[in-house]
Amino acid sequence: MESIVLGGGCFWCVEAIFNQVKGVKSAVSGYAGGHIDNPTYEQVCTGKTGHAEVVKVEFDPAIITLKEILEIFFTTHDPTTPNRQGNDVGPQYRSVVFYSTPEQKELAEQVIKEFEEKKVWENRIVTEVSRLDKFYPAEDYHQRYYERNRDSNMYCKVVIEPKVSKFRKQFADKLFASEF
Repeated sequence: MESIVLGGGCFWCVEAIFNQVKGVKSAVSGYAGGHIDNPTYEQVCTGKTGHAEVVKVEFDPAIITLKEILEIFFTTHDPTTPNRQGNDVGPQYRSVVFYSTPEQKELAEQVIKEFEEKKVWENRIVTEVSRLDKFYPAEDYHQRYYERNRDSNMYCKVVIEPKVSKFRKQFADKLFASEF
C-alpha cells in the first residue's frame, strides 16, 4: 500500500470521491500543514492554525497508480483558486499535495506541469506541493460524511453531489461497485 495526503477544499468532497475509487483502501479526512498539534475542526476553521482540510488516501498501486490518483484530484477540484473552493474560503481550503517521498513530489510536479501544458484550467494552477510533516485524523463525525448525510444535508446535495457526479462521468472506469 501507498498513501498520499491531498487537500482540495472541504475534506468531505475529496473523501467522497476517493471512497469510490477502485484500489483505494481508505480515504481519511484530517488536517495537515499547520503549526499546532492535534488540531480540532473548530481551530482549523479559524484559518489561524496553518492546517488545511485534507484526505489521506491509502491505495494499492497495483490497482491504481499515484499518477491516476493525482489526475482524479486535479480534475475534481479547482486547483487555480488560492485558499478557496467555491464558497469555502480560507487557507484551510487551499489546494495542496502533501508528499512523503521525493518520488511523490516529482510526480505531483510533473502532473501539474502536464495539466498546465494541456490548459485543462484557464488560470494557472496554484496547488502547493509540500512535504508531509504530520497528518491528524479529523473527528469521527467527519469520516464518510457524504455517505452518511447525502440525503439529509444541503451541503452534500448542492456542493458535494455535483463533484461526485463529475467524477463518476469522467472516471467511470475507476469506480468500484458501491451503493452510490
